[in-house]
Amino acid sequence: MSVDPHVVLSAFICQILRNWVAKMLALGTLLVSLGTASAYIWPSPQLDALEALRWDQDGHRNQPFSIFIEPCSRDLFAPRGTPSGRADSADWIRTAYHDMATYNVADGTGGMDASIRFTEEQARAENAGDGFAHTLSVLDGGVSRYVSIADALAIGTVMAIENCGGPEIAFRGGRIDAGEPNTPGVPEPQQDLQQHIDSFARQGFTQTEMIGLVACGHTFGGVQHAPFPDIVPELNDPNNTLSVTHFDSTFAQFDNNVATEYISGTTKNPLVVGTNDTTNSDKRIFSSDGNATMLSFANSPQLFASTCADLFARMLDTVPRGVQLTEVITPLPVKPYSVQLVSVGEKLQLSGEVRFWNMATANRTVTLLYTDRLGASHILPTPLTASGTSSAIGGEVHSRVVRVQHHRVHGPHLWAEVDELRRGREGGGSGRGGSPIAGRFDVAVRTDANITRLFLQQDAHDSVNRPIIVETEIPRPAAPVAANTVYEIWSVDVGGGASVAYTLRAEIANGSENATASGQQSLLDLGNVLCAT
Repeated sequence: MSVDPHVVLSAFICQILRNWVAKMLALGTLLVSLGTASAYIWPSPQLDALEALRWDQDGHRNQPFSIFIEPCSRDLFAPRGTPSGRADSADWIRTAYHDMATYNVADGTGGMDASIRFTEEQARAENAGDGFAHTLSVLDGGVSRYVSIADALAIGTVMAIENCGGPEIAFRGGRIDAGEPNTPGVPEPQQDLQQHIDSFARQGFTQTEMIGLVACGHTFGGVQHAPFPDIVPELNDPNNTLSVTHFDSTFAQFDNNVATEYISGTTKNPLVVGTNDTTNSDKRIFSSDGNATMLSFANSPQLFASTCADLFARMLDTVPRGVQLTEVITPLPVKPYSVQLVSVGEKLQLSGEVRFWNMATANRTVTLLYTDRLGASHILPTPLTASGTSSAIGGEVHSRVVRVQHHRVHGPHLWAEVDELRRGREGGGSGRGGSPIAGRFDVAVRTDANITRLFLQQDAHDSVNRPIIVETEIPRPAAPVAANTVYEIWSVDVGGGASVAYTLRAEIANGSENATASGQQSLLDLGNVLCAT
């Protein structure tokens, strides 16, 4: 068997990769608490994915959501250029609330678990309209083994609010997708006030919080004629082709107009001034405390925004009993991306990107420090090349991404320092990698690694569309093929398209597990190192 020389790397690469990943860019700045069970220590595959989806919203390495709410009045499903009167931002927020509203505080069932994706739930009268299917078809693009459908719904809601003028919403990850529909329980407009109070109490909200959550949600969107013909008539308006009567005059923007217009008596909210008083549920809810809460919102945009930030976060954090969410995910000040070590002839090429989050000083230098096999220390100034910029929260915060590249790295211990950020600390994260390929994987395995299991992982979905992992075993060769005195080659044939991404994982005799980190490249093109010691 011929062996691609890019696959065979010297034994010390594992230590270089492990230490570089652990200490890259003064890891003291990377250690933030992002889990109720353990702190976020980069790299952490789940938290890295959630943090990227949450914060890398626009520009370089942007994630797949924000473009669908640019502008905030965009309706992706309307014919191009047609002002439908609907907005994706409103649909995303409504979908999240309807998913959560099945929660029962007494038995802990329901909540944010993506059960709204089931046809049975969407067919209920309480979930009228096609906004749920539209939302899921878009936000499913962010789902992976690390990001559940429910997490994607939550992140989409956060982005819709923040990028359309709203306050920053605390986001936690770790939601678990339901395997079946939940019990009905979403409030409906024809219900009386006591039914609404009881429904929100079952969800975990007081009467005052009910008023707030309805007002916060109804700063976006409106009521469409097609699913609610008894509430909204045909408007015959070329600038509102789907006949949507809006809750306030700025239906795609977060502001307190839903309150100011209600208090001033100028509102056109169809659930306040509709011709059928039976379905004027907002009027009953808003006035249930003598309009005190709505008056306070009308008088203070700041109070309205802070109240909504709290209530939206609580809504998104309402999950089935037993589900443990992470701590609030905040952007890492300094975060590496696509860390790679590649064997090129007799040299090792280390490369990657580094994101500097919202830092005033754009000019940074990176210095790599490593020790060789004999224990001698080396200092290498590392050139940086700008890769791009990105932003979040409607462009209010920005990050700068630079590329780090250096050749001829020779030692087993390596870390890095960034000027102005010189605290270092041992890391304990787990690596991640994947390689799109069809054909045969040849994996170089250390002969003394005591591997008990070597396997590939591939993202897939189960019968109810939850993200799962499919594993492919890489068998121990009956007659090992020696790559050199240190490595032998294990091989497996795989099918599927060239875009299929795999992660290489191993189990070691002591029960620990490591993953290679090779970026999104071919295993045979760039090589993968099994860090088994």
